[in-house]
Amino acid sequence: MIIRRRPVRQKFVGRLAVDTELGAFLGDARIRLLEAIDHYGSISQAAKVIRLSYKAAWDAVDAMNNVAAQALLHRSAGGRYGGGTRLTDYGRRLVAMYRAVELESQQLVERVAEGLGDAGATEVRHFQTLLRRSSLRTSARNHFAGPVTGLHEGEVSFEVNLRLDAENELSAMISREGAENLGLAIGREVLARVNASSVILMTDPTIRTTARNRLWGEVSRIDIGPVNSDVTITLPGGRTVSALITRESVANLDLTVGKMACALFKAPSVILAAFD
Repeated sequence: MIIRRRPVRQKFVGRLAVDTELGAFLGDARIRLLEAIDHYGSISQAAKVIRLSYKAAWDAVDAMNNVAAQALLHRSAGGRYGGGTRLTDYGRRLVAMYRAVELESQQLVERVAEGLGDAGATEVRHFQTLLRRSSLRTSARNHFAGPVTGLHEGEVSFEVNLRLDAENELSAMISREGAENLGLAIGREVLARVNASSVILMTDPTIRTTARNRLWGEVSRIDIGPVNSDVTITLPGGRTVSALITRESVANLDLTVGKMACALFKAPSVILAAFD
């Protein structure tokens, strides 16, 4: 007796990613995090539900807020799980937009897949491989987006000023070749990246320093480690800066949540990126 196996029907599942011109913004994991935050009113509870670490959830929230046009979350005292955190109207519209586009894109993928056949399926996998190889990931914790407000040309370098919000500007020092490759111009939107290890913290406003970038804000989170600690400062406009400093430094500066602190980093520590 000959047993013939029934062909396995392949199903293509699309994964929607919403990017700004400055990089990744929303994906499935982040959307599920936002939905869980709005449902439970707590970032910590939402992280548990979608199986993210508390730190990873906060990092995702900070990354989204730093490139969003408006605040995604509203925090208030109280709440069912020890702190009230809900989506703003803007945040809910983003989630709804994502889910609607996701549904339409999945239906489109299924319609296209039905007419591809085996040869077409091979082409899709090939294209998917190319996309994965082209994806860009970076270890830099701090991402800032904004328009170029100043370009100062030197003999071998350019000083670039980037507007973060109404109160803060950021300075970067890059090579002349780098400025030409990015096609920098006043008003162009760029992305600035700074490693957390390049950020120094201070609490005394009378201290003088050569660091061009000085961003004052409120300490919003401290993750203490055996040797190093991860400190997050929230700027008046809602953006955040992460600094990786020693545990001893946290104690010496007497850093606590709610205390004002300044994030310092030199202009050459800032890496700029622009998108065509």
